[in-house]
Amino acid sequence: MVKRLTESTSIQELIVKSRAGNSKKIEKIIPYILMLIASVSVLTTFGIIITLVVETIIFFSRISITEFLFGTEWYPFANTEQLFGILPLIVGTLKVAFIAGIVAVPFGIGSAIYLSEYASDKTRRIIKPILEVLAGIPTIVYGFFALTFVTPLLQQIIPDLKIFNALSPGIVVGIMILPMIVSLSEDAMSSVPNSIREGAVAIGSTKLEVALKIVLPAAVSGVIASIVLAMSRAIGETMIVSLAGGSTPKFDWDVTESIQTMTAYIVQVSSGDAGYGTTIYYSIYAVGFTLFLFTLFMNYLAHVISKRFREEY
Repeated sequence: MVKRLTESTSIQELIVKSRAGNSKKIEKIIPYILMLIASVSVLTTFGIIITLVVETIIFFSRISITEFLFGTEWYPFANTEQLFGILPLIVGTLKVAFIAGIVAVPFGIGSAIYLSEYASDKTRRIIKPILEVLAGIPTIVYGFFALTFVTPLLQQIIPDLKIFNALSPGIVVGIMILPMIVSLSEDAMSSVPNSIREGAVAIGSTKLEVALKIVLPAAVSGVIASIVLAMSRAIGETMIVSLAGGSTPKFDWDVTESIQTMTAYIVQVSSGDAGYGTTIYYSIYAVGFTLFLFTLFMNYLAHVISKRFREEY
C-alpha cells in the first residue's frame, strides 16, 4: 500500500514538474510573440514612409520643389506645359476642413455638454450609440448624400451654387466627424469629478454655469484633442470630396465653385488617368507625402495640447 502511494506521489510530482517546465517555456516565448505583433504596426508605418519618400524623391528629380510648394497652378494633365503647384489642392482641402469645423465643433461640443451634464443615464445610453452609428456609415454613402441631397437643398438657398462645390462636402464632412468630437469630448467631461460640480452648485452656480465655466475648462485638454483629431480626419477625407467637390483645383476661397482636394487628386490619378512611371504618376506620392505631413502635424498637435492642458484628479 505504501509502495503504491509512493508511486502515485512520484507520478504527480513528475506531472507538476512537467507542467512547470512547459509554463516556463511558454512564458519565455510569449514576450517575443507579443513584441512581433506590436512591431507589425510600426514596421507598416515605416514601410509606408519609405515608399512615400522614395517615390517623392523621384518626382522632385523631375519637378522643382520650389514650383511644387509655392506654385499657384495645378495642371498636371495639360497638353502643353504641365504645372505642379500644390497650393490650389491645399486651399481646396483647407476649405472643406474649415467648413467641416464650423459645422462639427459647435454641434459636437454642445452635444457633449448635453450628454455629460443634462441627459439622464437612460437618455445617454440611447443617444450616444445613435450618434456613433454615423461613424460606421461608409464615406461613399456620405458622398452621394452630399451630391444628391445636400447640394440641391443648398441651391434653393444659394442659386449660384454649382453642382460641384466646397460647401456641400464641407457640411457633410462636418456631420461625419461629429461623432468623434461628441464621443471624446463627452468622455473628457464625464471624467471630471462630481465633487467639483457639487462645489460649484454649493456656491450658487447654475447648471449652465457649471457646464461652461467649470466642467468645460476642466476637460479642455480632451475637448481640444478631439477637435484636432477630428479636423485631421476631415483633411484626410477622400470619397465625399471626390464625389461632391469636383476636380477643379483653384487657388481661391470661393466655396460655391468646384474644387479639388489632395485626396481627390490621388483618387483621380489612381483610377487610371496616368500611366505607371510618368511624372503624373509620381505626383500622387508627392501629394500623399504632403498630406501625410499635414495629418502627422495635426496628431502631434493633439498630443501636445492634451499633455499641456491635462488635468489629473
